[in-house]
Amino acid sequence: MMRALILGGTADANLLADNVSRAGLDAIYSYGGRTRAPSNQPLPTRIGGFGGASGLADYIRREGITHVVDATHPFAAEMSRNATAACAETGTPLIALERAPWARTSNDNWIEVADIASAVAALPEHRARVFLAIGRQHIAPFGARPQHAYTLRFVDPPEGALPFDADVIVSRGPFTLDGELEMMQVRGIEWIVARNSGGSGAHAKIDAARALGLPVIMVARPQLPKRLRVESVAEVMQWLGHRACLGA
Repeated sequence: MMRALILGGTADANLLADNVSRAGLDAIYSYGGRTRAPSNQPLPTRIGGFGGASGLADYIRREGITHVVDATHPFAAEMSRNATAACAETGTPLIALERAPWARTSNDNWIEVADIASAVAALPEHRARVFLAIGRQHIAPFGARPQHAYTLRFVDPPEGALPFDADVIVSRGPFTLDGELEMMQVRGIEWIVARNSGGSGAHAKIDAARALGLPVIMVARPQLPKRLRVESVAEVMQWLGHRACLGA
């Protein structure tokens, strides 16, 4: 009998959960624990880590998991590596739901870098107004460039002191082009640092940067283990033996 584990936390994972619930499949939705107020799900939900690859393997065995869907953020590299290792150890089928990365156009002013450290180094020496659209777990390295006026946007208010002075926006996406344009213009944003997350939900800031002619320091995705990978909820549902019932 099928019992799926969805490693979630993304908009695509939420859409998958809706489809899985409507199809009447037995499944568990797992949050990594970074968001303190996660969205409600139509599936039984767990929050928190598993204790590495071995802990996840133990969970798979204990809960009778037959299929694992890695629908985490493309930059949740540790979780994806642990999922690959745990599924290999337990012989559990694994599929990754991962949108294609954004592609640079001739109208984009991107500075493409390999990692967060390189993104810090790519910022100008002179003071600038910088929108860090990278998630709170990656902001500490930017403390090396405290001269900048940073704008941060989080789903939850930050815990503890930040490594620099910043204007913090607490808001949950998706965001619109008009909204992103207004935010950048009101705050006088001059530079943007973003991760190449892909998909449409977070692309408005890239469209706004293009419209305003702003430079974007674009952080490439981390290298992940080879695994079965698809780009749509419909393909995951087909893999699970069902048809998608919501737009995907």
